[in-house]
Amino acid sequence: MTKLIMEEQDNTGYDSTRRQASNTANEFKEGWNQVQHTQENKKVLAGILGIVLGGFGVHKFILGYTQEGIIQIVITIVTCGMGSIIGLIEGIIYLTKSDEEFYQTYQVGKKGWF
Repeated sequence: MTKLIMEEQDNTGYDSTRRQASNTANEFKEGWNQVQHTQENKKVLAGILGIVLGGFGVHKFILGYTQEGIIQIVITIVTCGMGSIIGLIEGIIYLTKSDEEFYQTYQVGKKGWF
């Protein structure tokens, strides 16, 4: 009889521990997804690089726009550096957008210019 009561207590403890572990795993998964989403948003990095190194198209390469980055370099060379104003303007635009708007426009929508 005592053995049966102990087994019932063990099973309830096991079920409780199992539920708690499952809840903890789900919370970790939700937190991980939120962290991954924010890591993809490169607004500040692209904005600052656009302002500082815009003529070299570095902000384009950061966002994954290789072709646009190369075009930016060529424009800057052909115009003797005046093309770097494009990078400055884009950097300011990036930093003035909200995080969600930037993410949707430049990372999901893949808008290459302005």
